[in-house]
Amino acid sequence: MARESSRKPPPSIPTFAEACLHVIELRRPTWSNAKHAYQWRNTLATYANPVTGSKPVDEIDGGDVLAVLTPIWTVKSETARRVRQRLETVLDWAVAQGWRLDNPAGRSSLKVLPKLPKVKNHHPALPYGDVPAALERVRQSTADLVTKLSLEFLVLTAARSGGVRLAKWSEVDWESRTWFVPASRMKARREHRVPLAVRALEVLSKVRNLDEDGRKLVFQGHSGKPLSNMVYVTLLRRLGIPAVPHGFRSSFKGWCIECTDTPWVVREAALAHNLGNSTETAYARSDLFERRRWLMESWADLLASREDLGNSAAVTVHSPWNLSSQRSQLVTP
Repeated sequence: MARESSRKPPPSIPTFAEACLHVIELRRPTWSNAKHAYQWRNTLATYANPVTGSKPVDEIDGGDVLAVLTPIWTVKSETARRVRQRLETVLDWAVAQGWRLDNPAGRSSLKVLPKLPKVKNHHPALPYGDVPAALERVRQSTADLVTKLSLEFLVLTAARSGGVRLAKWSEVDWESRTWFVPASRMKARREHRVPLAVRALEVLSKVRNLDEDGRKLVFQGHSGKPLSNMVYVTLLRRLGIPAVPHGFRSSFKGWCIECTDTPWVVREAALAHNLGNSTETAYARSDLFERRRWLMESWADLLASREDLGNSAAVTVHSPWNLSSQRSQLVTP
């Protein structure tokens, strides 16, 4: 009698919709924000799945890709770009699994679609001279105190919204006046040290005085959960301030360029941007922390004016160091 084979049958080829779910779960640990998973599911379910969702991944061809992208390519161009990239990623996964030999959603698909102009969308931002008055309007508003203090802290530190909303008391070192933002909440996936100006420490002290329960989060909502990712947008809109939270980073950058002699490398380090290309970043021996401390204190001084400064803010603030070389801290070994 022939022995029964011990080899397992090959796995069944998934549909595109099933493959999407696999890829989302694979990538989820690399995303710093849960909304990315929602965006992936939503865009693919809305635009791709009606055409490709029920098809096995090995049967999807260029015609299917064009059927997904053509209706939205010129009318929802940014959405269409993202859908194509996500189609490509899912089908790349299918290729890696051995279910396909090619990827019809690759960059070659762009050759048969109309060429779109490159449009860079800027976050609505205030001129730096208008920021002090805007902050004063926030302070005088009837909004929740924790929300107001957290928005001021965001502006003072030139940080991203998610970093502030999820900040924990364990990340604050009062003695060194430093906020340590963990790599898991940073876009660059590196820990970021933020020097805290005197006013930023005052804001934290006010929040701590409100904390009667020993909470882990610095800026915690009434429900015990983190503040909503829409809380700042809603507040700014209600007060008629024409900016979004991320726009205050642009205001800070504009002030650095026009009103200080801060080198590029110090300014970019303050914004937690990559310091040049990968080779330069590898040789960066310092995060320029002490130089950034002076910069953030000077920014806090500007914000403390509590009025509309207009062009009067355009007075050069000189740093106490000789910073003539913009890349002076990118030293070779």
